[in-house]
Amino acid sequence: MSEVGATVRRMIVDHLERTRLAYDTVAVDYARMLAGGLPSDPTDRLVLTRFAAGLRGPVVEVGCGPGRMTGPLADLGLAVRGIDLSPAMVAQARQRHPGLDFQVGTMTALDLPDDGVAGLVAWYSIIHLPPADLPVAFAEFARVLAPGGRLQLAFQVGDGPVEIEHAYGHDVSATAYRLDPDVVAGLLRAAGFTVLVRQQRGRLGLETTPQAFLLAGLPAARPPPSRPAEPG
Repeated sequence: MSEVGATVRRMIVDHLERTRLAYDTVAVDYARMLAGGLPSDPTDRLVLTRFAAGLRGPVVEVGCGPGRMTGPLADLGLAVRGIDLSPAMVAQARQRHPGLDFQVGTMTALDLPDDGVAGLVAWYSIIHLPPADLPVAFAEFARVLAPGGRLQLAFQVGDGPVEIEHAYGHDVSATAYRLDPDVVAGLLRAAGFTVLVRQQRGRLGLETTPQAFLLAGLPAARPPPSRPAEPG
């Protein structure tokens, strides 16, 4: 590996460890303060129920935290499991939803087989990826989703990073990235997705930014691999 490549790798690992530590620190109070259940806002509820409608097959929520959305997705009839970077968050999820499967993992290197799930939800979890890592995550999402699979994203709208130094009663050090829906939609298309539904709503309660929701899908059949042109 080149010196530049090694430096980039160290930066990615350092970012993951910083994010993991922040969520391990707040896990208990986060889970206590943000109880599960379908969101009360009609737009947010519609997003999840529309994603679940008619979906058949296994579903995974990446960045599931304490299962705040995993539980409601199961209540909507989905065979869903959760994956999170933080072991402490996974422990909270297992405690609060003992009938569901939760594992530690990272969305840029999912421990899932190719074409293994029918649906994937990333509910306010891509916000902790540096924008340069989003294509890696979206390629992973496309890899693990079966042909015709669905992807639901939710994220805060904006431009640039926000440093988080205090959260849920704890001092932490983490970075959240506000994202441009046009940029995210373009990255999804580059990863092979079609953006099916795009919504945006204004701030509610303690929120400081508008919120975006993108539902995307893969083609029902994988495109054939490209072949080099025949000579002559």
